[in-house]
Amino acid sequence: MKVSDAVAKILVANNVTYGFELIGGMITHLVDSINQYGKTKLVSMHHEQGAAFAAGAIARASNHKQLGVALGTSGPGATNLITGIADCWLDSHPCIFLTGQVNTHELKGELGIRQQGFQELDSVALVNSITKYAVQTLEPNLLPKQLQYAIDTALEGRPGPVLLDIPMDVQRAEIDDYLVEEVLSAIELKNNATTVTNHLQEYDKLMACLDQSKKPLFLFGGGAANSSVLASFIESLSSANIPYVSSLKGAEKVFATDSYFGMIGAYGTRAANYALQNCDLLVVLGSRLDVRQTGAKVEEFAKNAKIIQIDLDKSQLSNRVKCESIHANIDDVLNFFIAQGLPDKAIDWNTELKEKEVILLIDEYSDWSISPFQLFNCLNEKFKDIPVQYVADVGNNQMWAAHTLRINKNQACHHSGGLGAMGFALPTGIGLHYASNDAVVVITGDGGIQLNIQELDIIAREGLPVMIVLMNNYSLGMVRGFQELYFDGRNSSTYWGGYGCDFQKISQGYQTNSIKVDSLQGFESAVSQFIKNPAPLLVEVIMQDARECRPRLEYGNTLDQQSPQLVDIK
Repeated sequence: MKVSDAVAKILVANNVTYGFELIGGMITHLVDSINQYGKTKLVSMHHEQGAAFAAGAIARASNHKQLGVALGTSGPGATNLITGIADCWLDSHPCIFLTGQVNTHELKGELGIRQQGFQELDSVALVNSITKYAVQTLEPNLLPKQLQYAIDTALEGRPGPVLLDIPMDVQRAEIDDYLVEEVLSAIELKNNATTVTNHLQEYDKLMACLDQSKKPLFLFGGGAANSSVLASFIESLSSANIPYVSSLKGAEKVFATDSYFGMIGAYGTRAANYALQNCDLLVVLGSRLDVRQTGAKVEEFAKNAKIIQIDLDKSQLSNRVKCESIHANIDDVLNFFIAQGLPDKAIDWNTELKEKEVILLIDEYSDWSISPFQLFNCLNEKFKDIPVQYVADVGNNQMWAAHTLRINKNQACHHSGGLGAMGFALPTGIGLHYASNDAVVVITGDGGIQLNIQELDIIAREGLPVMIVLMNNYSLGMVRGFQELYFDGRNSSTYWGGYGCDFQKISQGYQTNSIKVDSLQGFESAVSQFIKNPAPLLVEVIMQDARECRPRLEYGNTLDQQSPQLVDIK
């Protein structure tokens, strides 16, 4: 069997049904074999970064039940994948990356030169710090086991990306069929294995703390967002009237009930931050508690609460915020809570937070020509009962979305969290549709969309049900806001005096329908049009006066001191 054919078979055996690539000479054998086998759909993108983001979206949308694969040729193809690899690494999403490489006899080896073969580059060395496993396959007979080991490694423990760098002559080499059959048999045995849930004594202590608490609060982070029992546990919290909040990554899958108060942190809701600062017990599920969640004054974070942090990654525990910690699988902990039952003792506390939310969760943009708060509440209403995958780019548009969007059990909102990569949303939206078969709403800005705008062509070519909400303030708004706050308004590199490209003409060039709106009514009409006919659509929202997020946390303040000050919420 040809090695590239073996790769195609092993991918399919691991339920890898979608892949993304930009063809190049050194991956032609891999691409041809995958296409000939015909069970993994390869989508040809216009940039390897787009392919990497789209591949990562497969794991995101499937709660890590499926892996995506991205392929890049040697040299620039491999380097272009790196941003997407880093995004998967920092946000803990499993994904497979395959890079082509020059023939083994063209490799520089131990020679003290920079390059021997054309486009030769040591891809493994480049990604070692942002992958769970990376290897260059020099021996064809080893590849089947190396590929399977890489896939297993991507999924086990804290998930993440893996990479195999495969020289051209290895791809086209012939190996014995039994080497592949051996791997396929092992996959079948693994799929039939049972999982044993551990019961730790710490869980009983955790339940005791919850029993004693009068003002408990659960914080969901990215480490909990893909839990197989997340929905059941949220329903248990809601039934017990126990309030809960989320981090940016947790908000991707945490759906809203009467007990949910939104995202915490620098750009979080005032109600969520009030809950943090006034609870007496904070249970942190899979969140690393970074500075955007806690503010710079770590000692003031949840200052009235006993904090218990639970995480699969032991190194994250009691890191920035010193607290009690439990090293455990989030699924095990949630299953324990569900089995034991949650005490219904927090109804007064939940009522207090609801009353505060009425005061604090308001439209703070009434002085603008069009309010982001109203835009995202429009999406909440229009998509209320419709399965949809939201994905936000990085910038003000992302924080507006994270603050106001509320999802249900059939929805998700995806973010580039740890890396914060502009250009993330558009190609990720492509992968999200393939993984979920849902309609997709891409939320981006006039700055972020430019980084991967070429992938509009793929959305149009494939006829995908993707609506791009392009929030155009003719600037890089978030950094511009920092400049105005800290640099006396000197907005070098973020504002071009009103200059901007004609997105409608670009959209038309890619054969994508587009609408330009400058009012809430126009936006509502465009959203209704997409829901009625879910086809490629770009909706450009003109909002030149939109230059900041409200509320926001200025450096040195505590979470209950977001700007601008509305009321005394202490």
